[in-house]
Amino acid sequence: MASKGKPPAAELTVGEHTVRLSHPDRVYFPKTGATKLDLARYYLSVGDGIVRALRERPCMLHRYPDGIEGEKVHQKRVPRGAPPWLETVRLYFPRFGRHADELCVTKLADVIWAVQMSTVEFHPWNSRRSDPEKPDEWRIDLDPMPECPFDVVRRVATSAHEVLDELGITGYPKTSGGHGLHIYVRIRPEWEFGQVRRAAHAFAKELERRNPDVVTTAWWRKDRDPSALFVDFNQNARDHTMASAYSVRGTPEATVSTPIRWDELADVDPRDCTMATVPKRFAEFGDLHAGIDDEAFSLEALLEWADRDDAEGAGLPG
Repeated sequence: MASKGKPPAAELTVGEHTVRLSHPDRVYFPKTGATKLDLARYYLSVGDGIVRALRERPCMLHRYPDGIEGEKVHQKRVPRGAPPWLETVRLYFPRFGRHADELCVTKLADVIWAVQMSTVEFHPWNSRRSDPEKPDEWRIDLDPMPECPFDVVRRVATSAHEVLDELGITGYPKTSGGHGLHIYVRIRPEWEFGQVRRAAHAFAKELERRNPDVVTTAWWRKDRDPSALFVDFNQNARDHTMASAYSVRGTPEATVSTPIRWDELADVDPRDCTMATVPKRFAEFGDLHAGIDDEAFSLEALLEWADRDDAEGAGLPG
């Protein structure tokens, strides 16, 4: 029985586990009125998709204990008292000389437990628990500068699709939940983070060559045209994470990083992809990234491009 004056908790049956959700009526998104329970129900509605996006990956949690207008907490470590069925992966952070046991999602109950811990956003690594130092995902981050219109993002995404096709590589696009787009590619886990980042830079330079009026790969933000689109190759560096497919973002509208089809690119408006609209879309189309694990690609061609760029003095800085 709940104590006097304390709001009752909700109990959600998720697969073989029951997850207790305290303060289910706490409003997390004041603009829409969406609550903690609404957030949990959203993740239940896209269960296959969010688990596929996070499966076996170290995952940083972006927590909002008081809703999105309160403090945002970046949490690597799973706290003491977590249920015994929750799985983790131990990582080493050389910069701090410390280890952390991060959440490693293997089932939907893990996601709902994270919601109980006030998690809104899920930011997984691009490697898996079996070998955290060898990424199996290359991430293309099309990040518009403040004055860059979304039509430019569409144009560059189309160009990226063309380059991937020329390479014989399948890319899976999604909205970022912000103003940009992401494209994910499964790669064979044969290269370390530095090599994947180098390959990503070579791809970014190719996009810059093909779209010199709108694309920048400038290392320093101060050197970028505010109306340009930055291809952020650095998102492939070790311990850099991005919001996963189907992750809600901490925005007033509760936007969602949403998988799309390539033929939707001309019409998609990221602002329309929200916690309120994506469940219906998921029910209709299923997980548009369902085939992402079907084939893993090589980075050899891109690393050859990187060698060419080095020879021309246009290689990876830093």
